[in-house]
Amino acid sequence: MSLICLRCGISRKTGYKWLARYHQAGAIGLADLSSARHTQVHAMDETTTDAILAIRKRHESWGPRKLLAGLAEDHPGMNWPAASTVGEMLLRKGKVKPRKRRPVAASKLGLTDPLAPNAVWSADFRGWFRTGDGVRCEPFTVCDGFSRYILACQAVAQVTVGQVQPILTRLFQTHGLPQRLRTDNGGPFARRDGLGGLTQLSVWLLKLDVWPERITPGCPRQNGRHERMHRVLREDAADPPAATLVLQQERMDTWQVEYNTMRPHEALGMRYPSELYTASERAYPAKIEDWDYPADHHVRRVIGDGYIKWRDGTVYLTGALRGETVGVAQRDDGDWAVRFRGFDLAVLPDDGGDLVRCGLSRTALHSVT
Repeated sequence: MSLICLRCGISRKTGYKWLARYHQAGAIGLADLSSARHTQVHAMDETTTDAILAIRKRHESWGPRKLLAGLAEDHPGMNWPAASTVGEMLLRKGKVKPRKRRPVAASKLGLTDPLAPNAVWSADFRGWFRTGDGVRCEPFTVCDGFSRYILACQAVAQVTVGQVQPILTRLFQTHGLPQRLRTDNGGPFARRDGLGGLTQLSVWLLKLDVWPERITPGCPRQNGRHERMHRVLREDAADPPAATLVLQQERMDTWQVEYNTMRPHEALGMRYPSELYTASERAYPAKIEDWDYPADHHVRRVIGDGYIKWRDGTVYLTGALRGETVGVAQRDDGDWAVRFRGFDLAVLPDDGGDLVRCGLSRTALHSVT
């Protein structure tokens, strides 16, 4: 036995164990046996399982940690299993939908990390769907980037300035002005072929000194917090859609209150968005005052389809600035900077060449930290 165990690389104790199994059951006794416990001392009892499944039924988009936070608030003093144990139970019960892993988000270079309420608001459209009666529903949502507090979830008839601007105006009047509004590069927020990407809406934001912060085209995950909120909106309030648009809006209104005041967020230390959000100290002005350009600027009004008169001719800027005034100031290199309020838009070569677009940036003279 010692020689055989040495050749097989096992101990004498293990060799005698396998020999005993062979004598007892023959060759079938040499098969591997399960190492699982015969009894589960710490198995989840039926009462705990039922309580978890009950709250999961009310909040189907909540994961184990959110479910445990809700249970701890509803039943203080009770001992609940670990989040991993709850996750395994939900998987066994078929309550978990597997999701595909998506690639890592694109670089956030140039975007602001919100470190306080109202540092960055994000705005986007959820994507349209039809209610039970066939009516098109296009939810427009606005969210505070720091607290995840949803400021608006409103169905709009069309993706236009006329639909979006009144909603933003109401939010600005109620909550004050944010420092930045993060959006994608689609209408009505931006135009890829426009000077500085300006639209009628973004010009209005600049007049309020709200910076139109835009993600990289084709990289929606740079606005990942907002995209994640949209997924919860679909799961909790739009799948399946309500019978009518009115009922759908009522459902979204209820969901918005629940999201802000009842849904704990892991990124917030399992707190609610309403616990962290406070209104902005920057009040919405009753009137937007005219801009006073420095004395060395040549002030021009944008006329027609978006032109200014310059020297002996006209220069096309953008129709988004129609009716506004811009300033043209000579730079140290001799060329001319085209500015709208405190923002640089383009450069006019002194030799009469074509307008050179330089994107949207704050003028150094009026830079704001």
